[in-house]
Amino acid sequence: MSNLQHDLEKAENVSAFRKFMIIFILVGAMAGIAGGFLFWTLSDLPRVNAIEEYVPVESSKVYSSDGQLLAELYYERRTFVPHYEIPLQMKQAIIAIEDERFYSHPGVDFIGIFRALIHDIRAGGFKQGGSTITQQLAKMLFLRPERSIRRKIREAALSIQIEKHYTKDEILGLYLNQAYFGSRAYGIEAASQTYFGKATKDLTIGEAALLASLPKAPSYYSPFRNLSKSHQRRSVVLRQMLSQKFITSQQFDRAMKEPIPAAPHQRTYEAPYFIELLRQQLEQKYGNELYTAGYKIYATIDLKMQKAAEEALMNGIRAIEKRRKSGVQASLIALDLRTGHIRAMVGGFDFWKNQFNRATQALRQPGSAFKPFVYVTALREGMTPVDMIDDAPISFPGRPGQIWSPRNYDGKYNGMVTLKTALARSLNAATVRLAKHVGIANVIRTAQELGIKSELQPYMPLALGASDVTLLELSQAYAIFATGKKMELIPYERLENRDKIVVEENFPKQTDVLDEKITGELREMLGAVVNEGTAVRAKELKRPVYGKTGTTNDYTDAWFMGFDDSLVVGVWVGRDNHTPIGNKETGAVAALPIWINFMKGVGQTPR
Repeated sequence: MSNLQHDLEKAENVSAFRKFMIIFILVGAMAGIAGGFLFWTLSDLPRVNAIEEYVPVESSKVYSSDGQLLAELYYERRTFVPHYEIPLQMKQAIIAIEDERFYSHPGVDFIGIFRALIHDIRAGGFKQGGSTITQQLAKMLFLRPERSIRRKIREAALSIQIEKHYTKDEILGLYLNQAYFGSRAYGIEAASQTYFGKATKDLTIGEAALLASLPKAPSYYSPFRNLSKSHQRRSVVLRQMLSQKFITSQQFDRAMKEPIPAAPHQRTYEAPYFIELLRQQLEQKYGNELYTAGYKIYATIDLKMQKAAEEALMNGIRAIEKRRKSGVQASLIALDLRTGHIRAMVGGFDFWKNQFNRATQALRQPGSAFKPFVYVTALREGMTPVDMIDDAPISFPGRPGQIWSPRNYDGKYNGMVTLKTALARSLNAATVRLAKHVGIANVIRTAQELGIKSELQPYMPLALGASDVTLLELSQAYAIFATGKKMELIPYERLENRDKIVVEENFPKQTDVLDEKITGELREMLGAVVNEGTAVRAKELKRPVYGKTGTTNDYTDAWFMGFDDSLVVGVWVGRDNHTPIGNKETGAVAALPIWINFMKGVGQTPR
């Protein structure tokens, strides 16, 4: 019996041992699996010190020649702000609502996780996440936005490592610069500008609370989409700030009364036609970096001149439309004669309705504004302003069975006149006769040497401006009339990277095209246009100015191209559909007043 009992005990011990071994093996296997899973999860964690190499996506900014912000170019509107420049109330607001134990936990808030777990169990689902600001930063910088256990483990591990390498304020600053606040605003500075039109350093407590309320659900809590939800969420932030003694009761009461913005402060461009031209040029050079690298572009636009140009053009169009039907358009370009800098550019009446740039893209007939090319050709061949030309009827074969006979504007002919008088009074017959004398092919060659790139038709009507050109190329040519030098146009002086290192710098480049004698003679002739010719109204400026009016058939296009000793300014007026502006709307009547008003607005710039 004792032997049987001994055998049974022995069997039971063996069975227990086997169970223990099975459990041990299972636990070991599970531990191995868990360890393997953990190893697989953490084996390829990114280096947290890569944050030191972190370069945030940042919008590039365009500044005027006097340092004023003209435009931002971006995919994500973002401006990086160092953590030490972020005001205390902004930091406290985001901590109060997102991570109240931020300054005490090691990157993972175990107390917060436990509380979130209890809340989720009671709620019967995942309602609270328990992620710290550090975990959110880790997710933003290193992880994909997937919902999985593996991602949460990696997020926690990265957060602990981040906390070992960086100070709390550095982490908080990175988070605020990386977070999305809605309305295309990435980072706290862009958010501050978008929601309140001010810099981060100027935020009030109420404004900081509103911004802190957004990262959790930017669209849901947006004041522009759901004012009541936004107001409620801001109240929660402020109460949290009060309960954590970040603010006093008096500050809480004042902040609760602060207004909530009803519409975003979406910055519109200054000089929008110019900015679009500049953007296209820079995109060809720098590609996507233009919108992400945080460049500072110092443009040549003078904001005072730009404002004067916009005002002169707007007033000019309104004056025309008081006497004519609406739909008139105009464009203006001002170039610095010393440097080739573009100082002002207006490509139409309203960029935000129509982005077509009539200063650079519209091909229009210049009419009599083209005539100086004929006279320059004559001067280059040895003629002088006092040489005579016959202003008498002249005819040429036109279309099959037709004769082309240019007529003067008043229908009269003046017989023998000097070249100076013929240009000053814009005599068509005399100009065509002169073009015949020097050869239309030579006129085309002159125009091309002086910067006209558009195709010019090799027929006699070209002498009266019957081939299309742009205002920009005609303005460049008139700069040569003024100085004898061909200038390379410069839209920006330099481009700096985010570290203020100059990436590109543009210096004036000029080439001699006309000698001083011819330049002097041409200035004398174009001065006569103002003193005794078709642009006599410009004498009201009471300083030496030079230029030429231009009018096309049926008053479809009106021009004035002119300069003083500092600027060359071109003005075009017309309709996009090439219908007439209105009867008698010549260059002197429609375009010259805009030119004069602009020149009054900018005054006489020093040379």
